[in-house]
This record gives sequence, C-alpha cells and structure tokens, in this order.
Amino acid sequence: MTAGTEIFAYAPKRPNILVRFLNSSFVAILVVAAAIVAIWYVGAVALNATAQNFADERAGVTRDWPDFVKATWSQDKPRLPAPHQVAEEVYNTTFLVPPTAKRSLVYHGWITLSSTLVGFVIGTLLGIGLAILIVHVPSLDRSLMPWIVSSQTIPILAIAPMVIVVLAAVGVVGLLPKAVISTYLSFFPVTVGMVKGLRSPEPMHLDLMRTYNASRWQTFWKLRWPSALPFLFVSMKVAVAAALVGAIVGEMPTGAVAGLGARLLTGSYYGQTIQIWAALFAAALMAAVLVGIVGLVGRLVFRHMGARPA
Repeated sequence: MTAGTEIFAYAPKRPNILVRFLNSSFVAILVVAAAIVAIWYVGAVALNATAQNFADERAGVTRDWPDFVKATWSQDKPRLPAPHQVAEEVYNTTFLVPPTAKRSLVYHGWITLSSTLVGFVIGTLLGIGLAILIVHVPSLDRSLMPWIVSSQTIPILAIAPMVIVVLAAVGVVGLLPKAVISTYLSFFPVTVGMVKGLRSPEPMHLDLMRTYNASRWQTFWKLRWPSALPFLFVSMKVAVAAALVGAIVGEMPTGAVAGLGARLLTGSYYGQTIQIWAALFAAALMAAVLVGIVGLVGRLVFRHMGARPA
C-alpha cells in the first residue's frame, strides 16, 4: 500500500445527505417549533378545560376524553386559542376578506407598517447623526450620551399617551404621532451601534490617515464609515423591530380604529382572544419580514463593497 493510498484510507468520510440534513439548522428550528406547538396545544386544553366543563354541565352533555379535548380546541372565545384556530383566523382575515375591509389584517397591517417605516427611517437618520456628533465632538460624548441612555429607562407606555395628546393639541394627528413613538424606540440602538462602529477603526489606521494628511471628512468617509457599516445594519435590525413595537403601542392608548394595535385593543374589549392572537402573529410575521429585508440589504451592500458582513 502506497503512502497516498494510506492517507486516502484513513481520511474521514463525508456524512451522507441524510446526516447533514438532520444536523442542519432547519431541522433544529423545526424541532423547536414542533415542541412549541405541542406545548401550546397542551396549554390550550389546560386553560380551556374549566370553561368547557361549565358549558357541558349547563348543556347536560357528557363527553369522553378525546371529544372533550377537541371541544377545548374549538371554543368561540377560549382563554388560549389552539394553534389551528389562530392559523385559520389569520388565513380568513388575510385572504378571504377584501384588503380594504375593516376585518382585513392586510388593511390593519398596512396602517401599522406605514407608521413603522416612517419612524424607522427618522430614527435611523437621527441615530446616525447623533453618533457622528458624539464621536467627533468630545463634549457631546460626555453630555449627550448619558441622556440618550437614560431616555430609554422611561416606559414607552407612559410616554405614548403624552406624545399623542400633546401632538393632537397642536393639530398633529394620524400617522405622525405614531411615527414619533417609533422614532423614540428605534433611534437608540442605531445611535449606540454607530458610536461603537465609528470608533471601531484601529489607532494604527487612524494614524495612517493622519500621515496621509487626510481631512476629518476623508477619514470619516474612507475609514470610519466603512468600518461602521456592519454595526449599522446589526443595530438597524433591532431598530426596525423596536419601531414596529412603537407603532403598535402608539395605536393602543388613543382609541385608534385601525392598525394592529387597534385590532389588539378591540379584541381585548370584546374578549376575542383568537383575534388578539391573530394580530400578534401578524405583527410577529411583519417584524420577521422587516428584519429579513434589512439583513438582505446589508448583504447586498457588503457584497457591493467586496467584503463579508460581520
């Protein structure tokens, strides 16, 4: 046996397709999702059992255990709706209802999405501007940064009604007040991420720019900005999700009649838990799509720059 044959004989075998599939992240996510759904079904039985027993006693109905379990999963106003009830509500209010109808999740989602995007754009621009000032003006680092951090310690539920009322008093209503609340939540992660990113270049690289007699603007555009882009897109993923939360919160204390926040509010008023959970899932799906879009844009930007995202 030659040396090459010996090396080939003892080389590790590559796992087959089935093993690689079972070890993939997709299977891991699928297993976790299946476990969550199973626990959810069990929780629906446990939480809805008391109401179902009471309803059966009043109706004089005696059920065997499988029939009883099915009954807890098909109540009109359950404490905890079963997953298939939520999925059916999402499907019905998304595909079987005209998009302009008041019951349509598309209609309510678009209103919430509008406020989210406006607040996210303003918050991102504000965060980038504040970060540039903090990095280049030392006095602002000592005076402004503590206030930015402390601003996030105030509960958004306490700020939202005041913002809505004050802006309404000066005639500003509709989309803008909700966008202001989204801006309040989204500018903070962008500011912190960009400050870290703009300060990420190594001192040796900064000294090299000084050696080349580069101006502050050239140093920023050629060195600090490219170094900060990975931090920017990571913080934007957090910011866009926070902006969505701000838009939903902004719809709840105002008695709004449209938007996912209003959908949650009306569902709680009338005990429509299935409607509440459907709106929650719509908001979660919207957040996932927005975060995915930001990540995709980030990958395209890094590919255009010839670098890999951090």
